[in-house]
Amino acid sequence: ARFTPLKYTLSGRDERAFVKLIVAASSDRVAGAHMVGPEAAEVIQGIAIALKAGATKAMFDATLGIHPTLAEEFVTLRRLEA
Repeated sequence: ARFTPLKYTLSGRDERAFVKLIVAASSDRVAGAHMVGPEAAEVIQGIAIALKAGATKAMFDATLGIHPTLAEEFVTLRRLEA
């Protein structure tokens, strides 16, 4: 998903971000994640812990996003069929 993080829409800052989860269709397990944008280094560390612990897409979907943050985009992503 490519977007302007909500936390920057009110300030008028022209910041863009990109987030992607790679999910194994057979198991729903999150196999990888990509993130480019402000604070990416801080956010991706938490995502790495979830992946190491075997998180599934359903677990991400069941998580409440902290608002407004860039990290909340990972728990609001919807599936795209390849």
